[in-house]
Amino acid sequence: MGRLFGTDGVRGRANADLTPELAMAVAIAAAQALFEHDHSHAPVAVVGRDPRASGEMLEAAVVAGLTSAGANVVRVGVLPTPAVAYLTGVLGADIGVMLSASHNPMPDNGIKLFAAGGHKLPDEVEDEIERLMAGGSQTRPTGAGIGRVTDYAEGEDRYVRHLLTSLPSPLAELKVVVDCANGAASSAAPEAYRRAGAAVVAINADPDGLNINEDCGSNHLEQLRAAVVEHGADLGIAHDGDADRCIAVAADGTEVDGDQIMAILAVAMRESGSLTEDTLVATVMSNLGLKLAMAEAGIRLLETKVGDRYVLEELRAKGLALGGEQSGHIVMPAYATTGDGVLTALHLMGRMTTTGRGLKDLASVVHRLPQVMINVPVTDRAAAARSPQVLDAAKQVEAELGGTGRVLLRPSGTEQLVRVMVEAGTQETAREAAERIAAIVRAV
Repeated sequence: MGRLFGTDGVRGRANADLTPELAMAVAIAAAQALFEHDHSHAPVAVVGRDPRASGEMLEAAVVAGLTSAGANVVRVGVLPTPAVAYLTGVLGADIGVMLSASHNPMPDNGIKLFAAGGHKLPDEVEDEIERLMAGGSQTRPTGAGIGRVTDYAEGEDRYVRHLLTSLPSPLAELKVVVDCANGAASSAAPEAYRRAGAAVVAINADPDGLNINEDCGSNHLEQLRAAVVEHGADLGIAHDGDADRCIAVAADGTEVDGDQIMAILAVAMRESGSLTEDTLVATVMSNLGLKLAMAEAGIRLLETKVGDRYVLEELRAKGLALGGEQSGHIVMPAYATTGDGVLTALHLMGRMTTTGRGLKDLASVVHRLPQVMINVPVTDRAAAARSPQVLDAAKQVEAELGGTGRVLLRPSGTEQLVRVMVEAGTQETAREAAERIAAIVRAV
């Protein structure tokens, strides 16, 4: 059996790979790994979810597991992942659980875990949870030792108020279209932007449990582009199903990705003196154009493995102020313990307000190299990514590109995919090279 935890928790097809039994087992083992067993107080767990239909089932299983381990559970309902992380911290909980498969299709679901303070778990704690799951049943409390369940209705308002305290001034005279992906931020994101002072048009903000991420949100910008142009908005914001991502669209419909958003915020923070050590943290997936832009702006770029958890670890280890991923996970540790799409959007709009510049103009600081990424379905993502034939093909392409591009092969952390990414001097060259490598991945 392979490792249960991927780059962002446990994920799979709900009721097939991710069953209620598995969810309950993860919850019990997480309780055993994370709770302080000093018996001076009952441990507390915060549990939230996105609006997927399967979330109701899995929430029940997780709550059962946690209470059976003696934890008092605070259910916060449908909220963005960063809101659950925030509430885990401010409510003094010992553990936070978010049920979401983020940007994945509706049939999938996932379990994201947070330690006390709202921080993601390091690899060694995840390994301990898996060890405990494999070790069989443990003695559990009975009688008054069993945990209790309460509901917390103030979570969204408390989260939004927290976000608004991070803005130095209102978002005056900005009009924004927000695509909520029929996900966890369908209420919180429009509310935050309105209360910040923007005129808001919300689309895909009617979740029914089945329509999350369906041809909308940060992976499908077509509706957002059309709505921005139709409404004459200054920009559009696209979130994913759990709103830890933010991708933007300029007034003319041009996409502004996570690399460009990071660059905009990094330059702003350097100007204000809040960019610690003038350093930005990004992953190896970021476009070479970001590295060149940051060098020109006098900003150092540190690179990590793919996954916002590794960005977070680097930020915490070095006390840095900004990091993120091209996919739109942006982390601002002064205000959040994890990637927060709503927080990111507020600060992006704040930069537009303070400078009086349009988003496309601000984003022009990054001149992106043409980049092509192909997601290749495979049976064993790890084996396919390290196949000798695949590695040889990647080396050959890199030799052909010389110093004008690069190749990155990566097994997905959440799906049975190998991601083939090529950057080159032209889109045609990048496409041809990526397709050549992808064909070999499919064949192994």
